[in-house]
Amino acid sequence: MTESVTLRRYQGAVWDEPVVMTLSRPGRRGVVFPAPRVPGELSAIPTAMRRAVAPELPEMSEPDVLRHYLHLSQQTLGMMGISLFGTCTMKYNARVNEAITARDEVAQLHPRQPDTTLQGSLQIMHDLDLNLRALSGMDRFVFQAAGGADAAFLHVCVTRAYHAARGELETRDEIITSIQSHPCNPATAATAGFKIITLPLEANGYPSLEALKAAVSPRTAALMINNPDDMGIYNPDIAEWVKVVKAAGGLCFYDHANFNGVMSKIRARDLGFDACMFMLHKTFGAPKGGGGPAVGAYGCSEALVPYLPGPLLTQEEGAFRLQPGSDSGIGRVREFLGNLPQMIKAYAWVRAMGADGIAEASDLSVLANNYMGRKLAQIRGVTCSHPHLTAWRLEMTRYSLEVLERETGVSAYDVQNRMVDYGVDAFWLAHEPWIIPQPFTPEAGEMWSKEDIDYWIAVLAKVCQEAYDDPQLVRTAPHNHVIGRLNSGPLEDPAQWATTWRAYTRKHLTPQ
Repeated sequence: MTESVTLRRYQGAVWDEPVVMTLSRPGRRGVVFPAPRVPGELSAIPTAMRRAVAPELPEMSEPDVLRHYLHLSQQTLGMMGISLFGTCTMKYNARVNEAITARDEVAQLHPRQPDTTLQGSLQIMHDLDLNLRALSGMDRFVFQAAGGADAAFLHVCVTRAYHAARGELETRDEIITSIQSHPCNPATAATAGFKIITLPLEANGYPSLEALKAAVSPRTAALMINNPDDMGIYNPDIAEWVKVVKAAGGLCFYDHANFNGVMSKIRARDLGFDACMFMLHKTFGAPKGGGGPAVGAYGCSEALVPYLPGPLLTQEEGAFRLQPGSDSGIGRVREFLGNLPQMIKAYAWVRAMGADGIAEASDLSVLANNYMGRKLAQIRGVTCSHPHLTAWRLEMTRYSLEVLERETGVSAYDVQNRMVDYGVDAFWLAHEPWIIPQPFTPEAGEMWSKEDIDYWIAVLAKVCQEAYDDPQLVRTAPHNHVIGRLNSGPLEDPAQWATTWRAYTRKHLTPQ
């Protein structure tokens, strides 16, 4: 299977780079600022805002600073390796979009400036709204939510407002989801005060319609579900699910975290859903990382528009205006409009792809996933979730290293750490709770080439074979990186870790 793939020799850069503050030398300068040109120029700063002492900043020359950050960047593998990071649809983030959003026309905008000076940005938001409506069938989108979990929380707040307006909030206190839905759905519903009913998966890979009917009652406030789930299995009864919930008076929310494999193929509103969410920082080509930047675009039917958070974008007499939102709205879930640079990047992605490109990307995503599935099935120690199901999987599939661990003692965490020794990024495991033992969830999407996918698979095959031949080698990985395994002990001890230089000085450099 992997004979035609030659694994390249990889060695991460190791600089043992110190904290920048320790590189400081008194009197050393990178930039010397001129003295104020006008006498008393600094007196415009209010007295209460002036520093009593100078800030503690590192004193370094420009080459020192450049070298330091170059070393740090070399020590970071980053997301420019082959990253088949499942459930997140990692995509290439076009450099031209980064350049556009770094321009003053975007970077220097202030959220409180008059909307008459924001016409270009507001038009992009308006046009992105229209494009997402076309993809979902919804009647309105807002972009305040700072990611998928925020959008789910926005929906449960809208759900509360909707039922409260109908005088039913006291009785409609249950939200239905499944064990394989993203954890943000039950978590946000619980945060909003709802009780959670979680449906288990059955033999076909999704909960049965009968289980849903047993859970639905006059107490049902909403269904929150993603489809397909992280195992790549699409519930063909989803339209009937929506009918059952809506017949009972509940709302239906489509978590589109896994939209990549079905974009252009289905529309949430056409299936009867009242609302949906898209992740601009995943599916729509905007960058994702480290808890942000992110946007959870929330779309809904006309019936839910009165409950949306303001400000709302309107178009009046050829100009765009920001309105505070209706009195029945839920209030803001985030400051101002949301993350405008991410919206611009997502809009650029949609326009660059076009309808035909989005449809082709979806096809390629499904094709790549199933190609990868056939290859992974040949690796010793790897099994697929629901192995009795032979139908094609969408977008991603969850696999298991349970057999590998049982036969070698090497865990999925060990395999993660060893794969990075070959210059590819570690795979994603699974959301908690693990319903598949020792899981991993790769996702090729549409952007990775066949050669990239083959290389990633060859690395996994190599590491699995190492687990059988020399399990200690894998259990002690990584070996070709800046550091080996972290000692997690200090991370749990507040006396050890420090997030600022001042705290580090107090804890480690001040005599006790």
